[in-house]
Amino acid sequence: MKREDDFQLRRKHLQNLSDEELYEKFWSLTEEIVKPLVDLSYKNTSPSIERSVLLRMGFSSIEAGKIVAEGNKLNLLQKGIGNVVLKYANKKDIGYIEAGRILAEGNGWSETVEMFRGDKNC
Repeated sequence: MKREDDFQLRRKHLQNLSDEELYEKFWSLTEEIVKPLVDLSYKNTSPSIERSVLLRMGFSSIEAGKIVAEGNKLNLLQKGIGNVVLKYANKKDIGYIEAGRILAEGNGWSETVEMFRGDKNC
């Protein structure tokens, strides 16, 4: 089966555009294609992603695992565990590493849950 060459027909709506207009059209279409993926990444996460965030914040893998496990049990993953640690640190007026270590030990979670309960801005 041979494909018909219809390139000239398919490009007709683009042929009168300048280079700048083609550039803008390309990026506009690219944004349109990628937007659902970006939305998905903003609205969804996983324990492995959250562990990775904590590792990049400077926590050990053991600390990160404990923090994420507890945050997952309390349904706080969607808030972003890095965000949870930072908010807890701000509330306690301590550094975020210290706050994360407190959370990794299993302490402070009741306060943390209260901070996030009903607060859409956290």
